[in-house]
Amino acid sequence: MSQSRPSFLIFDWDNTLIDSWACLHEAINITLDAMGQAPWSMDEVRTRIALSLRDHFPILFGDRWEEASEVFYAAFKQVHLLHLKPLDGVEEMLSELNGRGLLMGVVSNKTGAYLREEADHLGWSGYFHRLVGATDAARDKPAPDPVHLALDGSGIEAGRNVWFIGDAPVDMECARVTGCVPILLRSFPPKAGEFSTHPPEAAFKKPEDLLIYLESLS
Repeated sequence: MSQSRPSFLIFDWDNTLIDSWACLHEAINITLDAMGQAPWSMDEVRTRIALSLRDHFPILFGDRWEEASEVFYAAFKQVHLLHLKPLDGVEEMLSELNGRGLLMGVVSNKTGAYLREEADHLGWSGYFHRLVGATDAARDKPAPDPVHLALDGSGIEAGRNVWFIGDAPVDMECARVTGCVPILLRSFPPKAGEFSTHPPEAAFKKPEDLLIYLESLS
């Protein structure tokens, strides 16, 4: 684990900074019903949703994936701000890090327009150098493209001085492929084998714990 203070923090968005499971659960089940498929439980949603829509829906719906995406986005647009809820301690963490002058960005597999709308709604946009969502770059996470876009203009390149902080294997994989430090931030422990191919270098259960660790670094 890095013992040096990072120059840049990249955060995942959904379920790292905000709780979006209720929104995703509702929107995907409306889509599955419209496409003649059985609904998912919340546990299935938590397990099966990680990739961006343009990477995931062709797997789920085959040749009808564009039709399904229209249903999903129509449902999502109706409910995403209603369900928008910061995770405990995140607002305080972002404010504190911003006050320390630490550069931050977001790399998410949520469509970029919705990502930035949610950040504006929460009053968080000013915390971040860039908010990069799905389809903003040529490829989506875990490809390295959105990380480079998030750092663009900061004078900082991807490497060990950049931490990628997320809640899912796709975040750890994206960190590894870009040479950044993978950090797990979520309240529950990993399942057996969940991160076997791309393990995090450190794990924190709460934003306060991450803040304390960052403060301890030289």
